[in-house]
Amino acid sequence: MCPRIPERPNDQISILAEIGVTAAKEALDRAGRKPQDIDCVIVACSNLQRAYPAIAVEVQNVLGCAGFGFDMNVACSSATFGMQAAADMIRAGNAKAALVINPEICSGHLNFRDRDSHFIFGDVATAIVLEKKEDTASRNAWEILGTRLKTQFSNNIRNNFGFLNRAAPEGIGKADKLFVQEGRKVFKEVVPMVAELIVSHLSDENIAPESLKRMWLHQANINMNDFISRKVLGRDAKPEESPIILDTYANTSSAGSIIAFHKFSDDLKKGDLGVICSFGAGYSAGNVIVKKLH
Repeated sequence: MCPRIPERPNDQISILAEIGVTAAKEALDRAGRKPQDIDCVIVACSNLQRAYPAIAVEVQNVLGCAGFGFDMNVACSSATFGMQAAADMIRAGNAKAALVINPEICSGHLNFRDRDSHFIFGDVATAIVLEKKEDTASRNAWEILGTRLKTQFSNNIRNNFGFLNRAAPEGIGKADKLFVQEGRKVFKEVVPMVAELIVSHLSDENIAPESLKRMWLHQANINMNDFISRKVLGRDAKPEESPIILDTYANTSSAGSIIAFHKFSDDLKKGDLGVICSFGAGYSAGNVIVKKLH
């Protein structure tokens, strides 16, 4: 079951950039945009293939985008953190249009001797185009009404792999250089934090929870999502209100909530409201309130 991903020479595209470019092209097509329309590329994911040069700059080069690109890592919350960063830069006039790309090769950080975790992750890449509302050319556009981020330090989800390992050879190959988590502690501590984040964010934006048509939550555990939905809505969510894609894609880290949004958003109508929320190691959580434009 352990993946075998051969190294590539430096004159070939890296695998993380390759899957990111594929997702980006689909997102651009849906948005009715060309790579030349983009002047900001953010690659936001849990596991970056290398420290430098940035994968985002490689993606920018392959696509032919202008402007700038950079990588960011906020574990499973990377997608929503990337969306806020891009939206803020567009509002500030530092970018006209942005691509937020989430290439996740989760299988590469798993301990395949750990029966509690090796089977729960999947590999995928997602991408979103963000631009000013008045500039949108998409037939399926959404407006970001507000974003909110939260972090709280915890060791309960951790991966100690990094370039400093070579300076301490006694630790090379140890289990903590791969994905490690205390699942029960994570559930107990993260779920209330995320539910409170969503509820307070909606309150500050004067949006009643019952007005939400859909919640696209991080896809790590169906019980976590059921609990969060119940806390937000005050009742059990219907399957269509909080869609689950775990049975098809598994836990894809930062990409999970974006896959759920992609698969379960086209049926909503103009003016419908929803939240995209991701959460994970850090602890970290990001919430994005959206309204369908058309």
